[in-house]
Amino acid sequence: MENKYSTYANPLIDRYCSKDMSYIFSPQCKFSTWRKLWVALAESEKELGLNITDEQINELKANINNINFDEARKIEKEVRHDVMSHVKAYGLQCDSAKGIIHLGATSAYVGDNTDVIQMNEALKLIRIKLVNLINNLKEFALENKDIPTLGFTHFQAAQLTTVGKRACLWAQDLLIDLEDLNFRIENMKLRGVKGTTGTQASFLSLFEGDDEKVKELDKLVCDKMGYKASYAVSGQTYTRKLDYQVISILSGIAQSMHKMTNDIRLLQSLKELEEPFEKNQIGSSAMAYKRNPMRSERIASLSKFVIGESLSPALVQATQWLERSLDDSANKRLAIPQAFMAVDAILEIGINVTNGLVVYESIINKHINEELPFMATETILMEAVKRGGDRQELHEVIREYSMQAAKRVKQEGKDNNLLELILLDCDTFKMSKEEILSIMDPKNFVGRAPKQVVEFVEDVINPAISEYKDSIGMKIDLSV
Repeated sequence: MENKYSTYANPLIDRYCSKDMSYIFSPQCKFSTWRKLWVALAESEKELGLNITDEQINELKANINNINFDEARKIEKEVRHDVMSHVKAYGLQCDSAKGIIHLGATSAYVGDNTDVIQMNEALKLIRIKLVNLINNLKEFALENKDIPTLGFTHFQAAQLTTVGKRACLWAQDLLIDLEDLNFRIENMKLRGVKGTTGTQASFLSLFEGDDEKVKELDKLVCDKMGYKASYAVSGQTYTRKLDYQVISILSGIAQSMHKMTNDIRLLQSLKELEEPFEKNQIGSSAMAYKRNPMRSERIASLSKFVIGESLSPALVQATQWLERSLDDSANKRLAIPQAFMAVDAILEIGINVTNGLVVYESIINKHINEELPFMATETILMEAVKRGGDRQELHEVIREYSMQAAKRVKQEGKDNNLLELILLDCDTFKMSKEEILSIMDPKNFVGRAPKQVVEFVEDVINPAISEYKDSIGMKIDLSV
């Protein structure tokens, strides 16, 4: 028995991405954009002297969103051509204008220009969500700028940083992505009005050899569609290099988010940091006590998909033939919308995660106390030398105590007692217990990390996102 559950459902639509992103790549948005392009073409051709009436244009405008999908589908089965099926379907609704729809144009006029418009609108939606995520990280960094935490290199304990400073590293990657995204939006070009192989021959014929009118037609259409310019030259299609440039930005965001959520997952395993966990959320079907980082894992999973998907437009661009070949079409229908929908989901989940990150300072301090005595020995050594101690003799004493403490931790499973050993030998170090203990304050080992957070926020983050302040404050409630 056939029903909606008996065919494959795309999880990017049903489970992950927002309705806003799904709409951008919907048939309604796509084909209404085709019709807007046909209106812009007719208006521009009329302005440049072709015999097109206001009545015809008004008829076209009245039916931009009233798309007769059933008729178009029926016609496509007969003609086997998606653009012509919609030209004919539009004509069924616009009797007086049907003769001037698509006048002088090739299929790529609506297909390629719409692809550019859809990608541009999708990038703008991605930008709003990216800015909200960066702002969340900014707030988190400021709130936790002074909390010392172990730094890790090779996932081995290293010099201390702060919880807030680490969040700035995540934000910095996303700011680089924002710069790339802004550049692409600001420099997006339409394919324009170029004709069958990009020579504009059909339009030159329409305007009886008037070069200036053909050039002006391209500019008028771009202006009516809200774009500064089209590509100066094209084959039948815009260069597929653009698709790769766009997907590369999405891949960059996915890379940044995968890195961030890897860090969160590692820290959650250490019980230092935790993503939000709902009251009735189940971490494991078998192990009821578990609080798995499923949101960060979902981001990582979708990010892998996007990074892999970025190969498709690279292959398409590399293998296009001369003025065009059609082996890009099916690929583009899949790779581009799905990459956008996946990144949309990644950012929405990321906003949700960064709105509710929990810091467990007591666990962080426990881990610091396990490692800090080793890290503090250099400072203690230098202070002891200042008080007249012999550097080499003191170094040997600290080395022996460190070996004892390391053996106790690694072989006996006990706590690190290096500090106790040093405190019992204060006379050797010519320092009081109070002086040694004051050195052991973790805040002495974070360098400029707290100030770096403030400077980074004020000098870098705030200027980058201030333009979008009216869009900041997005809250995301995940459905699954």
